[in-house]
Amino acid sequence: MSANPEMKDLPGYMESYAEPSDQGYGGSEEGVHIGSIPRITIHGFCLTDATMRAAEAAMEDRRMAKAHLKLDMGGIPAAIETFEHAPTPNLIMVETSGNREDLISSLDHLAEYCDAGTKVVVIGDVNDVTLYRDLIHRGVSEYLITPVNVFQLIGAIGDLYADPEAEPLGRTVAFFGVKGGCGASTVAHNGAWALARCFQSEVAVTDMDLPFGTAGLDFNQDPLQGVFEAISAPERLDETYLDRILSKCNEHLSLLAAPATLERTYDQGEKSFELLIETMRASVPHVVLDVPHVWNAWVKQTLLGVDEIVLIAEPDLANLRNAKNTVDFLKQLRPNDRPPHLVMNKVDVPKRPEIKPDEFASALGLSVQAAIPFEPQLFGTAANNGQMIGELDNKHAIARMFDDLAQSVSGKAQPSRSSGSGLSGLLSKFKRKAG
Repeated sequence: MSANPEMKDLPGYMESYAEPSDQGYGGSEEGVHIGSIPRITIHGFCLTDATMRAAEAAMEDRRMAKAHLKLDMGGIPAAIETFEHAPTPNLIMVETSGNREDLISSLDHLAEYCDAGTKVVVIGDVNDVTLYRDLIHRGVSEYLITPVNVFQLIGAIGDLYADPEAEPLGRTVAFFGVKGGCGASTVAHNGAWALARCFQSEVAVTDMDLPFGTAGLDFNQDPLQGVFEAISAPERLDETYLDRILSKCNEHLSLLAAPATLERTYDQGEKSFELLIETMRASVPHVVLDVPHVWNAWVKQTLLGVDEIVLIAEPDLANLRNAKNTVDFLKQLRPNDRPPHLVMNKVDVPKRPEIKPDEFASALGLSVQAAIPFEPQLFGTAANNGQMIGELDNKHAIARMFDDLAQSVSGKAQPSRSSGSGLSGLLSKFKRKAG
C-alpha cells in the first residue's frame, strides 16, 4: 500500500480490507479479492488475546494453506529475544502498544537482528498518519491499527507478495558439477534438505537432469509428474499448476522430480526452463536447481540467471581444468555477482593422487566452502535408504558441513548485533536485496 496524503485517519484507510458478505471472502461487491499467500514462513508476536484470535483465524484460512505461521505472545521484546539466536523468517508480525518513541526504539532494536529480505508488519494502537508514513519510509512493510480482523491480516500479507514491482520472493541456487560423477546431485540434495531444516523455510528442489536425475531416488519419492510436465506446458504453468506437480518430501521441502526415463529425447531450447524458474521464484523462498553436467544453451542460460552458484569438484587435474574454464566463464558474464561457492567432494580417496583443496581453490581464485571427505559407507547407506546425511546421522561432521553450506547460500546473516544500527537502517535491513 502507499500512503494517501489526503487521508485523515488510518482506520478509514484500512476500509479497503472490508469484510465481505456471506457470499464468501471477496465474493461480494463490497469485498476485495485476496489471493493465496505463497510458501512463506511467518512468525507473529502478539500482545492481546484479540489479535492472537484474529491471527489464529487467519492461519486456518484456505489462502494461508501454503504458508507456515507460528504465533507467540510478547510483542517486540519476545521477537528480539527469539531472533537474537535464530534467523528471521520471510515475514515478522509484531504487535506493539505505547507511544511513538517507544515503538521506534523497539523496532530499532529488532532491526539489528533482521536478515536481508525479511518483511515486517507492525500492529499498533497509535492512530497517527505521521507515524504510519515514518515507518513505511524507513522500511516497515505495513502498519495496521488494532483491533485487526482476519481479512485485514490476510489482505495485508497478500498485498506484500502480490506487488508486481516487488523483488521476487524466491532465491535461486544452482548446483553444478564441473565433471561427471563428482557427486553434485548428492551435494545439491543434502544442501537443500539442510536449508529447509536449518531455516524452517520452504525449499523446492528442481531436478533438471531429465533422463538420469536421481532426486526422486534420494528423497524416496516417485511422483507421477514433475519438471518435464512443467516445461512441456508453459501455457498452463502458474502457481496453481506448480502446486499440483510439486511432490512433498517433508514439511518444508518439495521436489520437482525428473522423469529419469529414456522413452524420449530431451532436446530443450535455450529458454525452456526460464518460465518455470520465474514461477517458482514467485512462490517459494528458496529454489534449488540440480543442474546436470552438460553444456548447452539452457544450462548456460540457467547459470547466468540464478542468484547463487555452487560448483562441485573432485581434487584432480581434469576437475581443475573444467572448474577453471567454468569460473572464467562466470567471471566474464557475471562480473557484478558473488563468485561461486566451491565444494570439494570425495576428498582423501585412499591411494589416489590428489590436489590439496586449498591449492585447488587458489588456482581458481576462490576459497573452499566445504571439503567433503570420501565416505562411501555413509553416503551409500543414505542413498540406499532414500535419506539425507542429516537424517542418517545429524551429529556427523559432514552433516554440519551441509548446514554451513546452507547458511552460506541462504543469503541470511548469522544472528548478531550490528554496531551503530539505528532506525534509519531499517530500510536497508528490511528491503535490501539479499546478496
